[in-house]
Formats: sequence, C-alpha cells, structure tokens
Amino acid sequence: MLSKKKLLFTQKLSLTSSRIILLGFAIPILLGAVLLSLPVSSATGVSVGWLNALFTSTSAVSVTGLVVLDTGTDFSHFGQMIILLLIQIGGLGFMTFGVLIAVILGKKIGLKERLLIQQSSNAVTTQGVVRLSLNIFLIALIVETLGAAILAIRWAGDLGVARAIYYGVFHSISAFNNAGFSLWSDSLSRYVGDPLVNIVISFLFIIGGIGFTVILDLYRKRRWKDLSFHTKVVLLTSGILCLAGFLVTFTIELFNTQTFGALSWSERIWAGYFQGVVTRTAGFNSIDISMMLPASLFFMILLMFVGASSGSTGGGIKTSTFAVLLLSIMATVRGKEDVQLLNKRIPQQIIFRALAVLTISASVVLLSTFLLTITEYSHHTNFLVLLFEATSAFGTVGMSMGVTPELSTAGKLIIIVTMYIGRLGPLTLAFALAQKTVKQKHRYPEDKLLIG
Repeated sequence: MLSKKKLLFTQKLSLTSSRIILLGFAIPILLGAVLLSLPVSSATGVSVGWLNALFTSTSAVSVTGLVVLDTGTDFSHFGQMIILLLIQIGGLGFMTFGVLIAVILGKKIGLKERLLIQQSSNAVTTQGVVRLSLNIFLIALIVETLGAAILAIRWAGDLGVARAIYYGVFHSISAFNNAGFSLWSDSLSRYVGDPLVNIVISFLFIIGGIGFTVILDLYRKRRWKDLSFHTKVVLLTSGILCLAGFLVTFTIELFNTQTFGALSWSERIWAGYFQGVVTRTAGFNSIDISMMLPASLFFMILLMFVGASSGSTGGGIKTSTFAVLLLSIMATVRGKEDVQLLNKRIPQQIIFRALAVLTISASVVLLSTFLLTITEYSHHTNFLVLLFEATSAFGTVGMSMGVTPELSTAGKLIIIVTMYIGRLGPLTLAFALAQKTVKQKHRYPEDKLLIG
C-alpha cells in the first residue's frame, strides 16, 4: 500500500517534456536577470533594477529584442556579453547546449533525453536528434562567424578594428538568432542604404528563420525534387511572405515623407526590402518605425504574427502553420474534401493542430493588447501602437513604435509573459499546463452543427 502511494506521488512529481522545456527557458531567464541586475552589468556601475534586468533577460532568451534600456549605452561590456550569451542559448535552445556538453563529457543520451530533444527542436522522429543538435551548433558557428567577419571588415573603417570585431560578433549572433538587439540606439538606421550591411544582416536572420532541418535538407539534397515536403512548403511560404513584405512596405511608404522622404531612390529600395523581410521575426529597423503609415504598420502586424518557420530561431505561429490554414480555407471554399499541395495530402491532425495554434496565439495577442490598453492608458491611447507591441512580443520580433521604454511596471510584466509564451510556442505551453492525456473509453454519436 505504501509503495503504491509512493509510486503515485513520484508520477505526480515527474515532469513531462513540455514542462521541462518550460523550465529550460525559465531558468536561463532568471539567472540572466540576476547577472544583469548586478552593478557590474551596468554602464554606470549602478544596478539597472530587478524588473529592467528581468525584462532584458526575457527579451534575450526569447530572442525578441524589445528593450527598456539602451543595450549599447546602459549596459557595460560585461552586461552586453551576458545578453549575447542569453541570445545564443535562447536561439539555439538549451537542449542543443545540453547535448554538446553531454557529448564532450562522454555522457550517454537515453531515450527520454532524445524525446525531449525531439520536441524542443521540432524534429519529426527521435532518430538522429543528437546529430541534429550537433549540426545546429555547427551551422550556427559557421554562419555567425562568417557574418561577423564580413561585418567587422565593413565597419573597421568606421569604428576601428577592435571595436568593429566586437560589433560584428554581437550583431551577427543577434541577427542569426533573430534577436534584433543592436548596440546602436537607432538600430541599423545609419546603414539604411548600405548594400553590404543590408544583405549580410538579412541573410543571417533569413537563414536562422527558415529552420535548421530545412538548412540541413538543403545542404544534403540541394535539388528541388529531392527536398522534403516540409522544406518545400517553408521555402515557398517564406519566399512569398518576404516578397509581399517588400512590395507592400515599399509601395505604401513611398508616399510617406517622414520615412522615405529624405532617402534617395536606392536607399528607398533597400529600406523597403529590409523592413519588408525583417518584420517576420528579426526586429532590426533601418527607418523610424513610429513614423510609418498605419497601413504599413497593420501589414507588419500580420507578418509578425506569422513569424518564422518551425525549428528555427524565430517566433510567431510559423510559416507552415500559415500555409496549412490558408490551404484549408481554399479547400473549403472550393468544396474539396482534402487539403493538398505539391501532390501531397495534409492529414486532418495537422490541420486541427494548426487551428489550435492560430486560436491560442490570437487569444494571447488579444489578451495582452487588452491588458495593455488598461495599464498604459494614461500614456498611450492609440490601439494600433499597443497591438503592434503585443504582436511584436508574441512573435519574438522586437520592433516597437517607441512604447517599450515607457511601459509601466504592470505593462513590462505583461510583455515579459507574452515574450515567454511566444518563445515557448502556444501548444508547448498548453501541453505543459494540461494534465496527462486520458484515452476515452467510449465515443458519442456525431451530429450536425451549423457553421458560418
């Protein structure tokens, strides 16, 4: 009897993989907040305060980029390096680092750990997940090093060699992990028309945003017909969204004298391209976001909500989810029974999962916006501004219309929770909070219900 009670108690204490992932992101956030709250992390030698440290740590681990303090001026080099480490851990995932340490120490990785790696990296099966984790680390190292070297060479004339290397490394890691943190208070606005900076930074966050499984699939197969169905869907959807982002942003802002007015035609093209593709998750900006037209901002909200791809360093509902939802709507309108693309049929289970992600995600954004309209009413009455902030936090984008530094204590806490949920993913959070799934012993008869 006693052993039975002990077994039940042990089962209650046991953590599911979703709850481990929950803690896996919470622990670095809390440790980062402690380190960033130390006086040594501040540029002035005076602590930035616990709440500001927690906000910055959450933004870094969730690779969002929203800041209540200026990264380049308010934090010391020690504080900036802590932020960079948190970005790397948050972008690649704590399990990737766990696997690397285990391999170095010669530790065996069992089935339970492999299942956890599978869920944290969004892999299809447990087969090859250890190799996938090591490949993720290798890809990040190669791409970030290449990006840092090119940026350092470009900035050496402006900043000096030592400072250029430091800035190159920081912005390369920040871009690849879709974090959006910058050491300049105006982000990348000073390089609005610089082709090299625009191409390198966008290359980094696009590569980081398409997902590591897609990168590996492209490297191994290289020919379109040999690529997996997932890779094809991600590439097609990402390409369409990037093109749409560029065309819409460029066309609308072309008539805005406060953003494009002072720019040459080449600078306008680069600004339209950069803001069109960066919106999905990266968070950098080359023009003043607060001066953009409402139509551009609304379209950016839609792109931020979609976000990057599964298994990437970005957030949002993911490109594959968006594609499945769009295809489902098209199939329903056309009266088709199956949802199809590229001569493949998408299972009903995937469609239901996509609907769940959309519903939970939209609920999180709307609830966050609703709460912000209450807590920030005395400073900001513009609904679009608060909706932009909430969507940016959930999509782990990091762009802001200038609201973030002015947030109240309650507003900061709301955005912290929203960023955390956005990095975890809505379904991971739902599974973590839910009780163990119970298999139904019987099913009720179906009946018809009017919809629409």
